[in-house]
Amino acid sequence: MLPRGEPPMSFEEQRDRMVEEQLKARGLRDVRVLAAFRKVPRHLFVPSEFHHEAYADHPLPIGAGQTISQPYMVALMTSRLRLQGHERVLEIGTGSGYQTAILAELALDVISIERIPELLATVKQRLADLGYLNVQLLAGNGSLGSPNHAPFDAIIVTAAAPDVPEPLLEQLAEGGRMVLPIGSHEAQTLVEVTKRQGAITRTPITGCVFVPLLGDYGWPGP
Repeated sequence: MLPRGEPPMSFEEQRDRMVEEQLKARGLRDVRVLAAFRKVPRHLFVPSEFHHEAYADHPLPIGAGQTISQPYMVALMTSRLRLQGHERVLEIGTGSGYQTAILAELALDVISIERIPELLATVKQRLADLGYLNVQLLAGNGSLGSPNHAPFDAIIVTAAAPDVPEPLLEQLAEGGRMVLPIGSHEAQTLVEVTKRQGAITRTPITGCVFVPLLGDYGWPGP
């Protein structure tokens, strides 16, 4: 809470504070990732009634039973992809579009898949208004990936699966990285998956809780 009589912080100031206190203070050092988080207006990716909480250290509801993840979790997952700017990235679970915009700042092309039509329609307009031209949004079953656009240098899954979906492993390029939460409905482990000479390596990162990935290679759902 601000001291009495002190003017409220601008959204830009809130973004800077978020980066310093939530990201850098927890050990995130990727300069490109931090710059993207300073730039992308997170408050535009949440309902207006949550604008005052947009840069707070927790998830927020975005409608349709979905959430925008805690800023640190978005940054942690993004940083583990180690993007340099030339990559084609697949995102499973567009959600609010905030992670999509961060990826668009860091990669050459982004393909993002969302199963909920009303979320997809909102994000499409939002990203267009912000000038992101290197993003293609698709409606569908994210657990199947997008074989027509494969291979992908990096894949990020923003919903929890019981295991790594086999189609996503197949669509991951040689030398590529995937970051996703794996586990039960109640709790998961964030995992980095790499593919080297056909061998798959899984590295656990941290505990987490995400909404479930629904679909053929996720959890049963409508």
